[in-house]
Amino acid sequence: MQTVLISGGTGMVGRQLTKHLLKKGYQVIILTRKIPSLKDANPNISYALWNVADQTIDSEAVQKASYLIHLAGAGVVDKKWTEVYKDEIANSRTQSSALIIKALSNHTHSIKTIISASAIGWYGEDPSPSAKGFVEIDLAATGFLGETCKKWEHSIEPVEKMGIRLVKLRIGIVLSNDGGALAEFKKPIQFGVAGILGTGNQMVSWIHIDDLCRLFIEGIENEQLAGTYNAVAPLPVSNKELTIELAHQIKGKFYIPLHVPKFILKIMMGERSIEILKSTTVNCEKIKKTGFTFLYPSIEAALHQLAHP
Repeated sequence: MQTVLISGGTGMVGRQLTKHLLKKGYQVIILTRKIPSLKDANPNISYALWNVADQTIDSEAVQKASYLIHLAGAGVVDKKWTEVYKDEIANSRTQSSALIIKALSNHTHSIKTIISASAIGWYGEDPSPSAKGFVEIDLAATGFLGETCKKWEHSIEPVEKMGIRLVKLRIGIVLSNDGGALAEFKKPIQFGVAGILGTGNQMVSWIHIDDLCRLFIEGIENEQLAGTYNAVAPLPVSNKELTIELAHQIKGKFYIPLHVPKFILKIMMGERSIEILKSTTVNCEKIKKTGFTFLYPSIEAALHQLAHP
């Protein structure tokens, strides 16, 4: 069995990705700040200590791995964007990359591929309502998330000079039953209200979590992949379309559409509301041209599966 080392493996994406990797026959080592007291029953999962703040890592775990999937980073919408938390968001990504690079430089290892998470926060606002979608060669936006994604991607790029194949996935809004954006969309729907954010016309570039996990594994197994790819489904939708479809899947006809005004969102979320109200249409043709196919290309297919797992 080949071994995959995962940073950020205890998060929403990391947990689901671990399940996919185990089904494919990989062994998984999860980097964590604290070894869980209750070990996983699966003998093909193990844990290794690392501490980004102290820049320490279990070198034995690095030496055992053939592949590294880099997911680590503080949650972008978890807390209010104070200047302190903004620094934490950026530093958690760049400093974790620095620790990985240091470990690879200081120890013998067999890691031949790194798949690093990034985000569509790289891109700014759609230039027009009929935008064809941002592509990988488009420049980073000048706002906080654009600058953060730029630093994030650049921080892991030194591994290429070590002869390691690097794949960077700019991830869209991940739809999962295990947390993330979908959990927030569901909250008012449980009470029969489909909460449309602002006008609802802003485009959402999304991806089903299982397709995202399959993309990470594609990054491991398809040695032709290198560089940056947009990890989004082929058919972006408006916030209104996503919300109404989700309400339909959960409540059938028994819901009321209700717009949440922009000023309410700004009061509740502060600067984070900019990202929620921003329209970002992202194009996935580059990854499709490699032969990758999506299990859930449409929002209807994705939400139906998540509502009826």
